[in-house]
Amino acid sequence: MGFNTSLLHNAAVNDKFGATQPPIYQVSAFSHDSAETLEKVFASRAPGFSYSRIGNPTVDAFEKRIAALEGGIGAAACSSGMSAVTAALLNILQAGDELIAGAGLFGGTIDLFSDLAQFGITVKFVDSVTAENVAAMITERTKAVFAELIGNPKLDVVDIKSIADVCHSSGIPLVADSTTATPYLVHPFEYGADIVVHSASKYINGGGNSIAGIIIDSGNFKWDSGKFPAFGKYRAFGKFAYLSKLRNGLWRNAGVCISPFNAYMCSVGLETLGLRMERICSNAKALAGHLQTLDGITVNYPALESSPYFPLVQSQFGGMGGGILTIRAGSREKAFRLINSLKYALIATNIGDIRTLVIHPASTIYLHSDKARREQAGVYEDTIRVSVGIEDINDLITDFENAVKGENTNG
Repeated sequence: MGFNTSLLHNAAVNDKFGATQPPIYQVSAFSHDSAETLEKVFASRAPGFSYSRIGNPTVDAFEKRIAALEGGIGAAACSSGMSAVTAALLNILQAGDELIAGAGLFGGTIDLFSDLAQFGITVKFVDSVTAENVAAMITERTKAVFAELIGNPKLDVVDIKSIADVCHSSGIPLVADSTTATPYLVHPFEYGADIVVHSASKYINGGGNSIAGIIIDSGNFKWDSGKFPAFGKYRAFGKFAYLSKLRNGLWRNAGVCISPFNAYMCSVGLETLGLRMERICSNAKALAGHLQTLDGITVNYPALESSPYFPLVQSQFGGMGGGILTIRAGSREKAFRLINSLKYALIATNIGDIRTLVIHPASTIYLHSDKARREQAGVYEDTIRVSVGIEDINDLITDFENAVKGENTNG
């Protein structure tokens, strides 16, 4: 199946009334015919649902659709993208372990990694996620590598296969945040990634109406080495060891479950992912290309020929650079003036919406990072992040050009 066909048909809805979307099971608990039946469901010895924190039919349908789309063996939906990142990593890490991560991460993820220190977990940042840089950082205590496939907002692009090869040669997994790349641009498991996470609030949902996250397991990593002793009792589950440990431990016990309604909204949004991404990527490239012809600003977009990541975008993402670009306006004051002059772009802290959104990262999503950490992430006082939407491209180009030239009047 092609991409858009697979979105609609890769995980059929099993509804006795023939519903084309999974119904919303907006309930807390599920009753059973006998105590013996509920006992078996609780012990995972019989199929069924008991409590929506542990499992829910609407959520289950969403998980199956994403797992099928990514080519994974299963998935666990979460209450947010941040809860997905947290659970995905803490399912692997314990006190004394080290994690290697790219410096060009979303500000919230950087804040999370600072919090891991109180659990005895050390995060080592590399300025650029390359095979050479990662290999130089790996020690006996390293238990995983984490990377955003397109950095948000640094827009550095990871060569997935080369990083996966380095990880596997040291017996550690690659956990890939594919939120900004989306399954439309790349299927990370095909390049060797082991675990994929998404903030489903973004491009998967597309409408800016729900907070959600999801973790997908490739089933390919071998957790049976002595490097991961916490997986001891789950090794009997074979390729399902990671998901079994996750669902029977941190994911269940910390209550990071997604609501059935949000899972439903993300399932609905998922069906138009291909159509939206085709338009968003086209708009982003056209807007970036036009803006780089204007004086007074610097444009960063990985699908521009001027980007150092242009060759990798061609080979790994089919020439598409995603939906985010950044602008450097020359000063904080000029950045604010440009943002405030835009007529169609909303000033909001999100990406992946069908509407174009702009934000000044240094004063918002990187508020808790110091200057050095911000600049490692490609965030400067004059940086503007643009999440491009599906508006008519001529309107976007005119709006941004007028804002750059100071000709818009609504600011």
